[in-house]
Amino acid sequence: MKRMFLLLLCGAMLMAPINVLGEEKTMMDYEPLHTLAENHGFTLGAALSYDQLKQPEYLDFVARHFGSITATNEMKAYSLLNMSMTKLNKDGMPGMNYYKADKMVQWARDNGLKVRGHVLVWDAYMTDWFFRVDYDSNKPYADQETVRARMASYIDQVITHFEEKFPGTVYCWDVVNEAVGDSAMEYMAGDPRHLRTSRSGATNIFRDLAGDDYVEYAFLCARNTVERLGADIQLYYNDYNTFQTGKRMAITQLIKSINSYAVDENGAYRKLVDGVGMQGYIGGYGTQSGCMNTSDLTMIKAAINAYSDLGVQVQITEMAVRNYKKDRAPEHAAFYGKLFKTFKSLNADGNVKLNNVSIWGMTDRPNEPVNSYTYRMNGPFGGLITENYAVKPAFDAVYQELLLP
Repeated sequence: MKRMFLLLLCGAMLMAPINVLGEEKTMMDYEPLHTLAENHGFTLGAALSYDQLKQPEYLDFVARHFGSITATNEMKAYSLLNMSMTKLNKDGMPGMNYYKADKMVQWARDNGLKVRGHVLVWDAYMTDWFFRVDYDSNKPYADQETVRARMASYIDQVITHFEEKFPGTVYCWDVVNEAVGDSAMEYMAGDPRHLRTSRSGATNIFRDLAGDDYVEYAFLCARNTVERLGADIQLYYNDYNTFQTGKRMAITQLIKSINSYAVDENGAYRKLVDGVGMQGYIGGYGTQSGCMNTSDLTMIKAAINAYSDLGVQVQITEMAVRNYKKDRAPEHAAFYGKLFKTFKSLNADGNVKLNNVSIWGMTDRPNEPVNSYTYRMNGPFGGLITENYAVKPAFDAVYQELLLP
């Protein structure tokens, strides 16, 4: 019985870091993570949903330990586009409802945090009426010229809105998301960019209607707006599986294509894309198999180096270190520490290759149904903190790694 008690006690200690007084540590016992990370050349960001604006414990955690937020859905086109506002526009261009997004950006600004704008152009879940004649779902799709004009207007309006209402708060935008296909069935043979032609059986509506250069065109529109505003806003291409070799090579070709798409008055190529966003879901998808695999660390480092060699910055934009078993907490913590050691090493020589790490799998979700999207994407025990906002060993491991030179 005594041996069993000691085992249980040791297990409890592994699950909750203890301070010098023998009490369980809270977030307030730690220096802010983001200030430690900045010593190594990168900032730290956290995901935030509109509903989480009603969760003060989560907000306190983010405000203390992170320097930026990414809105999970509220700054995407399908959230901003509004039929009623569109019909009020006399110029025939799309209209937006910024209410929820503004609330989130205002919270960030009030708490001294920056915002990653996510995302301007994404084929998944895109509002179909945006592409129709007169924005009427019962009418045929509009011609390419009309669709491209709407794209340009949408990009210009959205970037301008947030920059003028919250100057300097939105410091970067994911201009295009997930435009590179995964399998040969999802892109045209001979296209080195592997530009996505379909997703889950549905065709890529942006490519179909705006053209094969819709990614490059979107970046041109965004760059024109940023330059017109004179704003300090970086423009990113964002995707998943970015550290897998085949997709990394295709994304490399896409970045080269974007940055050789337009020329200035002197005939020199305009740099339209500033960086690559690597989503960073790490581990088996919906299963423990493949989680906390050290070979992933090698692949991630190689990918960041490869993108950096293109002359662009790199960010980890949606990181979740997956773990599906509660009793694997010590292993999960050790892997998290190794991951941040890898991040540090990339900037160790003073040449910053990785400038931000944003975490989406922040809290444990032990009651999440096993067939849910959140369960598969983040893992129920992949968080830095528990579902009750208690500090986990993974958080402590990251903290201790960031304390080191």
